[in-house]
Amino acid sequence: MTITEVRAVTGWADEVRRLARERDAVILAHNYQLPEIQDVAHHTGDSLALSRIAAAAEQSTIVFCGVHFMAETAKILSPDKTVLIPDAAAGCSLADSITAEQLREWKAEHPDAVVVSYVNTTAEVKAETDVCCTSSNAVEVVESIPADREVLFLPDQFLGAHVRRVTGRENLHVWAGECHVHAGINGPELTARAAEDPDAELFIHPECGCATSALYLAGAGAVESERVRILSTGGMLDAARSTSARSVLVATEVGMLHQLRRAAPEVDFRAVNDRASCRYMKMITPEKVLRALREGRDEVHVDPAIAERARASVQRMVEIGRPGGGE
Repeated sequence: MTITEVRAVTGWADEVRRLARERDAVILAHNYQLPEIQDVAHHTGDSLALSRIAAAAEQSTIVFCGVHFMAETAKILSPDKTVLIPDAAAGCSLADSITAEQLREWKAEHPDAVVVSYVNTTAEVKAETDVCCTSSNAVEVVESIPADREVLFLPDQFLGAHVRRVTGRENLHVWAGECHVHAGINGPELTARAAEDPDAELFIHPECGCATSALYLAGAGAVESERVRILSTGGMLDAARSTSARSVLVATEVGMLHQLRRAAPEVDFRAVNDRASCRYMKMITPEKVLRALREGRDEVHVDPAIAERARASVQRMVEIGRPGGGE
C-alpha cells in the first residue's frame, strides 16, 4: 500500500500511530521538521528536550525524525533501545564542519583546555569532548568552568561569539564552523525586515549570521532593546506564549514557524528569511516515517567504545540548565 493509499483509506497519521503501538515505538520530531511530521510525533521539541525524552523513554524503539547526529545522541543515551531514523542520509552541515581528528589536533595545541561541543556534532567528536551544550545552556556550561581554564568551543562560530559576548571570557577559543542555513540569515536582511515592521519583536537564534546585527540595531536605537530576543528554539516557544507583540520576526529555520503559530495563533510570526529551509531536515518525509515503522529502517548504530566515551559529555549537557530549552 502506497502512502497515498494509506492516507485515503485510514489516514496517514492513524496508520503511523498504529504501527508505533505495534512496534512499541515513540516518535520524536525536531522543531525544524515538516509540519505533518511534527503533528504526528508523540513529542516535538529542540535537541535538548528530545535528548532528555529519549533518555527517559519507556518504549523499546525510538523513531527520531531529525538529522543523524540527533539520532546518534539518542542511541548514546539509550544504548539498549532500537533507534531508527527515517532517512540515514539526513546529515548536518554544522556537524560536518569538524572531525574527531581535527578536534584531537586542536586539543594538542591547548592541552589543558576544557572542550565544550555543541550537540550538533558526531558521536566521534562527542567522544573527544568534556561537556556538550545546546544554544540555551551554552552560557551556563561555559560559566561552570573555572575562569582560569582555557575553553575550546565548537563547532559553531556564531554561537561561540554569542557565548564569548555574554560571558566576557577572553580564554574562549571558537572553531570556525557554521550551519549553512543559519549563516545565510544575514544582517542586511534582518535590518530591512525590521525597518518594514518597527513594532515587531525579533526572535533570533544565536547560530544566525544576523545575531550581532540584531544587537547592533538595539544598541543604535533602530529597534527597542527589549524587542530583541536571542533565543534557542525552546526559548522561542516560551517567549511566544508570553509575548504581547502582535508580530514577531523569526530568524531560524522556517520549520520553527509551525510550532510558534500553534503556541500563539493570535501573533503574526514571519521568517526573516523564508528560504531558510534545511534540506537535511526536510529529507524526513511521511513516506519514510511509514517505511521506518514497517521495515525497521534505518537503524542507527554507534560503536560501543565511542558511545561510552561520548555518553558522559552528553549526560553533563542533559543535567546543566534544567529545565530550559535546547537547540
